[in-house]
Amino acid sequence: MAKNATISVNGDAMKVPGGTTVAALLQLLHVETAQVAVELDGKVAQRERWCDILIPPGAKLEIVRFVGGG
Repeated sequence: MAKNATISVNGDAMKVPGGTTVAALLQLLHVETAQVAVELDGKVAQRERWCDILIPPGAKLEIVRFVGGG
């Protein structure tokens, strides 16, 4: 069984199971993925790779929701 990893999401520390992918994290957080972007350690995570990108311990993520309006 994989150990938990501590990561930072939008500045807040949280523990996730080791081996968590970006897609799994978004599901865990109940994030509607249609209008979000994810930055992992200062680089934009490509949406089409979210299922493959493993989040390493100590990673810093920013999840940004797009908001429309004028």
